[in-house]
Amino acid sequence: MLLTRLTSHSNSLRWSRTTREIEPRRLNPGRAPTPRTGSARPTRPRVEGMRLNSRAVRASGVVATVVTALMLVAGCTPTGDDAEVNTPPTRPAFPGFATDPDVPVVADQIYGTAQDGTQLKLDVCLPPTGYDTKDGQTLPEGADGSAADADADADDSASPTADPSTGPTPTAAGDVPQPAIVMVHGGSWARGDKAEITWRSLCQWLAKAGYVVANVDYRLAPQHTFPAAIDDVQQAVRWMRLDAQQKRFRIDPKRIGAFGGSAGGNLVSLLGTKGSGPTDENARVSAVVELSGPIDLTGVAVTPDFVPVQLAYLGCASEEDCPAAKEASATSYIDATDPPFFVAHSIRERIPLEQANRFVTKLRAKGVDTTFVKVKGALHSIAMLADNDPLRARIVEFFDTKLRDAPPAAEPVAPAPGDDTADDGTVVEPGAGAGQG
Repeated sequence: MLLTRLTSHSNSLRWSRTTREIEPRRLNPGRAPTPRTGSARPTRPRVEGMRLNSRAVRASGVVATVVTALMLVAGCTPTGDDAEVNTPPTRPAFPGFATDPDVPVVADQIYGTAQDGTQLKLDVCLPPTGYDTKDGQTLPEGADGSAADADADADDSASPTADPSTGPTPTAAGDVPQPAIVMVHGGSWARGDKAEITWRSLCQWLAKAGYVVANVDYRLAPQHTFPAAIDDVQQAVRWMRLDAQQKRFRIDPKRIGAFGGSAGGNLVSLLGTKGSGPTDENARVSAVVELSGPIDLTGVAVTPDFVPVQLAYLGCASEEDCPAAKEASATSYIDATDPPFFVAHSIRERIPLEQANRFVTKLRAKGVDTTFVKVKGALHSIAMLADNDPLRARIVEFFDTKLRDAPPAAEPVAPAPGDDTADDGTVVEPGAGAGQG
């Protein structure tokens, strides 16, 4: 591509094709007295093996501007595992995770009953305007929670059967169908709950951005092994497309996305790649955000301590004899009809970055519109969002572009130039500040 290495003065500025990041040393390093003389000596901080002198610091902004302009002229698009690099800010506007009293939550809606009799439940987080319900924890006056017939839209590929119940009704002023997101919690497929403050707050965050969000509980391992969890999550999507739920929550069935982290990232990635054809039918989704997902469960890029976790979920005694591993891997199903993906992964976290690199490369090889952000540090899954406003903004921007302003779902979406780093080694850095880890 355009530029793979730029230099400004001797040993002043270094571009790295592998990480594609520029980090200047601090302009005013601290000074500390030495033990022998008490004289001040400037500290020399190292930043990931790079040193920049003061002249390089001043030059970096100019170089970045020049490279960006050259990229725009050339029209580069991301290939392989090219990624943006996100640095979590040191002074966030979001104080970790906190629920929002202004965003209604309609809790414990039954979206199906599994073959073993387990009732499957989800919470619906609603945009703060346009709905009659004022208390997110209670149904509106007159609702009796009775089940409605939902045999239509049933699908033999899912183990649960739909069982919708009543909920809030839209106001007279607002009857425009809204884009929706199915949210899937993490927890190594063995724990986690939609009502945890972290997932509840993220559900409300996306609802406040204008989306109807279904925050899903699913059956957990080891009692329920693969494919129970993905069957449940697919059923939740089908439930959202039922006429009854479209009317209750004003869901646009053609604009349903998915968001998940860790084990939830694995499940929403399966939602995105399983099946083929239009993304607005059955259990297909039209956009996917996955954070830190263990995508390929066939023994690729896995740490020894995570192998037993995968095997317990898959119901296998060993990696050598585990046919479910391929079926539970989103990489097994990728084709050109898959929806746009947003993949975010920390550089030094517990799930090896190679999982994300391989997944993104395979998606792009099939022509799937893919945004890839590498987050500095070692934070895993939704922990990357706790104090990271730039990453949150990128996710909302992605959903807005692919769902709210998307073309008809059946039309293929070409990769957007400038969505990512081009493969010339330049960086798109959403925020400034020290990395967390």
